[in-house]
Amino acid sequence: MDDLLQEFIAETRETLEALSTEVVAWEAAPEDRARLDAIFRFVHTVKGSCGFLDLPRLLRLSHAAEDTLCEVRDGTRRPDRALVDAVLAIVDRIGELVEAIDAGLPLTDEGEDELIAALAPGASIAQATTPVAAAAIAQGRTPLRSVRLNVDLLDRMMSGMSDMVLVRNELFRRLRDLDLDPAVEGALERLSASVADMRDAVTRTRMQKIETLFSPLPRIVRDTAAAVGKAVTLSVDGSDVELDREMIEVMRDPLVHVVRNAIDHGIESPAERRAAGKRESGRLHVAARQSGNQIVIEVIDDGRGIDTERLIAKMAGSGQRSEAELRRMTQRQQCELVFAPGLSSRDVATEISGRGVGMDVVRSAIDQIGGRITLDNKPGRGLRIAVQVPLTLSIVSTIVVRAGEHRFAISRQTIGEIVRERGAHIRIDRLGDIRIAQIRDRRIPMVDLCEVLSVESRPEACGKMLVVVGIAGGDLAVSVDEVLDTEELVVKPAAPAVMATGLFAGQTLPDTGQPMLMLDCAGVASAAGLTFADAMDRELATEAEEVADPGIAALLFDDLDGRRRVIPLAVIDRIERIRAGSLQRSGGRIWLSIDGRVLPVAACAVEGIDRVTTVLRLTDGMVELAYAIDDAVDIVMLPELAAPAGEFGPSGGIVLLKGEQVEQVDPLWLFERHARDVAPGVGARGSDARPTCLLADGGSGWMRTFLRPMLEQAGYRAVERLKDDERPALVLAQAEGPVAAAGATPVVRLRASVADTGDGSVYRYDREGVLQAVRQAVGR
Repeated sequence: MDDLLQEFIAETRETLEALSTEVVAWEAAPEDRARLDAIFRFVHTVKGSCGFLDLPRLLRLSHAAEDTLCEVRDGTRRPDRALVDAVLAIVDRIGELVEAIDAGLPLTDEGEDELIAALAPGASIAQATTPVAAAAIAQGRTPLRSVRLNVDLLDRMMSGMSDMVLVRNELFRRLRDLDLDPAVEGALERLSASVADMRDAVTRTRMQKIETLFSPLPRIVRDTAAAVGKAVTLSVDGSDVELDREMIEVMRDPLVHVVRNAIDHGIESPAERRAAGKRESGRLHVAARQSGNQIVIEVIDDGRGIDTERLIAKMAGSGQRSEAELRRMTQRQQCELVFAPGLSSRDVATEISGRGVGMDVVRSAIDQIGGRITLDNKPGRGLRIAVQVPLTLSIVSTIVVRAGEHRFAISRQTIGEIVRERGAHIRIDRLGDIRIAQIRDRRIPMVDLCEVLSVESRPEACGKMLVVVGIAGGDLAVSVDEVLDTEELVVKPAAPAVMATGLFAGQTLPDTGQPMLMLDCAGVASAAGLTFADAMDRELATEAEEVADPGIAALLFDDLDGRRRVIPLAVIDRIERIRAGSLQRSGGRIWLSIDGRVLPVAACAVEGIDRVTTVLRLTDGMVELAYAIDDAVDIVMLPELAAPAGEFGPSGGIVLLKGEQVEQVDPLWLFERHARDVAPGVGARGSDARPTCLLADGGSGWMRTFLRPMLEQAGYRAVERLKDDERPALVLAQAEGPVAAAGATPVVRLRASVADTGDGSVYRYDREGVLQAVRQAVGR
């Protein structure tokens, strides 16, 4: 923002100086339309810049002056001496405020209301700035350190500098093999250093940070997303990349259109994104990077991508091409139908899109400056639009390589290292159709330049060279026949047909006089079929890792037999400390009495049960049981089973924890084996889902003594009294005694006689008969 403010101050100063003559001329002839238009353009420009830079006082003054000048331009008001004086006072005040901002001095808003009021018909103007304030501003003003130059003059400077570099290169090449005096060599070195410094200075005269192109994007994204009812998160990379100022101006409108298109057409609504399993807020990534003599600007979204079927239908419906012809196109050609003039995927025009004027204009603007635009469509995942534009005339430090009989340049800025293919620490492997170069401890995809360019390889006797270059997404090893030299070259855009191949970043004419092309290594990788993850792919991969299943937490413990085992933490309700001797054997089972309940206990070694002081209380939410252990060790994350168990049993298999084989306890087997020993529903925090049997024996106690153990062992809950809001599943009553009305609740009647009385009662000592009657009554 500081750079933008300084640029605004410099532009306003220069415009004011140039406008002074126009102001005086307009005062002498208020009807002069040309002078009026010049002043109007000035206040209009100031108003637009102030709104962006958040300068409310300047915005208020310029807006008031603009409204008045609009009335004059429209003919609704005739300029008179008072109006001219009022406008001139506003212009003067704007200049004073700009100088105060630059000097960092305070300037009150005293008199500004009067200046604005003076613009009204019939009003008079008063002096608003005190002599003391004006003097302070003049004293605090810093010397002007910038000069504006004509673009043609800058081009001539750059062309002359390029010729100087070429002459220097030729001079060094001719003197390289001569035995020169050391003084002459020193002079040549100083000349070379001076030329290099001048080259850098001249090159930077036209360059500007691309931040000025990206800075309006947050507001554009916010407003566009709000207009279409979407949520979009913007991320920007590469704001420090420098580009020719003229290129920045040309790219402004195309970039805005691409961004708005991505939000309107690409990113789905929050409801559609939820249905597709995406997060509600769409993502838009805008990035810039330098590749040789080109700047690559990428706009990546994670929306729906290009619907090629809809484009084909719209194109066929317009009659421009037949559907059969469109179907024969490659996927890339179908995607590029978005550049067709007059074609829109929208059926209804909106404020943002749908008029068929857009992407064709974007491509036309980029073509005019020698650039190109490519699409990488990922249906359902998003779209990547890459715009490559030249840096204009530029001097680039390069490495010259040979492939077959042809020479090519590679930007030194992209090269990490150069190694010999047959080096001691180099190994070439093949992974499917891709060759991998292992350079020391790094594995890098490899591309043979001769194969990509379809030229005959003629390496040196000592073998090929590998040039390791950095491109967006990773490193690439380019195999060339020979590395020739390092050279500073003047690189210009090549012919459109050459640039359209995507393999080259420009052309150059070295001091040998033989034309040479500069390689675009990212294009070489693409032509070889290699794809690298872009910024959005990396973001999606990172997000997938963050939400990925972290694994299963488990308790590592020492068991009674001395072995170390693990069991999933999810089945452990708590680790309980008990007194030694608390476990009892009964009916071939081990039992633990705790919290008013009796739980079955699983143990791997029955002989050590008397010394147990720690148990794991396991639950599946309905049933609870205990597992006797020696002691808990740690909580770990379970890896995949290294060796699954061969048969169903207490061991689920073997896992490797820090290289140690550890047996995993199978919770399914534990519950299948021991849950039958506890009534279902008893366990997890006193919950009870067992059918309730009401024992109605008139208080004799017989059913409590004889029936209750049998019923509870079979999985029922037997009670003699019901809670206030409780309803039994059935009632058991003596056949010989009276039975209270049970409503719709089924009743099982038990008789004391073994003989069948024919009234549907059951002999009370017939265990299977009683259980069968109970099951039928409760519907089990």
